[in-house]
Amino acid sequence: MRFGTFVPQGWRHDLVGIDPADHWKVISHVAARADEGPWESIWVYDHFHTVPAPNEDCHEAWSLMSALAVATDRVRLGQMCTCMGYRNPAYLAKVASTVDMVSAGRVEMGIGGGWYEHEWRAYGYGFPGIGDRLGMLDEGVQIMKQAWETGTATLDGKYYQVDGAIVKPQPIQDGGIPLWIAGGGEKVTLRIAAQFADYTNWVGSPETFSRKREIFEQHCADLGRDPAEVTYSANFDTVIGETDGEVEERLDRMEARVADVLGAKTEEYMRPYRTRQALVGTVEQVSERLDAMRSRGMAYAIHYFPEAAHDHSGVDLFERDVVPSMS
Repeated sequence: MRFGTFVPQGWRHDLVGIDPADHWKVISHVAARADEGPWESIWVYDHFHTVPAPNEDCHEAWSLMSALAVATDRVRLGQMCTCMGYRNPAYLAKVASTVDMVSAGRVEMGIGGGWYEHEWRAYGYGFPGIGDRLGMLDEGVQIMKQAWETGTATLDGKYYQVDGAIVKPQPIQDGGIPLWIAGGGEKVTLRIAAQFADYTNWVGSPETFSRKREIFEQHCADLGRDPAEVTYSANFDTVIGETDGEVEERLDRMEARVADVLGAKTEEYMRPYRTRQALVGTVEQVSERLDAMRSRGMAYAIHYFPEAAHDHSGVDLFERDVVPSMS
């Protein structure tokens, strides 16, 4: 199994209590530790407003991509996932190509249709219906692939019109930057993934994952594509301890840290962790759940550790006792 990890960014209130002047120090420190560890990749979210309450600091994804390209030497750099509607796709292709150069060919492009209505409207993007958002995703992916593979892009689409947009230098990676088509929309998103994706990314629930895989592979059959060309991944919000008691102590500290800024939203924030919908448990419990996902075809697990900016010991435990057992 391959492993990636998110770095703290603020989007999920993981920088609460840290002076903004120290944010980059914390982010880059976690990234550097990942660069020295067993992780294949590090990730950020493409959001402008925090969740579940839009009231705290949150750093922009592609600015961080460029900075992390310089702050690390080995790990690959991804976003889970870039919202197509937030940037013109030809411009986004240019940005990603530049970051690929800065990082010596380590960029992954996570891309999706977007969903966070609050930030869409706050930033003046409106909030198109799901059909339009997925239409934008489809056309945008076509533009990016064309730009990376040929150095120029032309498309007279319903949502985007580009006419000889020059994207040079092209990405260092042969064939362009790998595409992660994120999301599980069964009629459209999974078909776009079947046509263009190098990776998929679905919910880390065994039953949901298996259903998405089945539908995705039917789309591949319809399009004449071998699904073995695509790597299946999932994301996991992860809290791990050596004992059940330690796990509960970690959750209590998480809740205490965010309670003042989240107020009535604290219960919503903690619910996936308290109910174990998230990947929460001892080494044995976490390993068992990951192994069950591997048996369903997941080959790449990407972990978000909500404690990482404040306490790295959970990450250390995962690196020491879980990663080797999944190799």
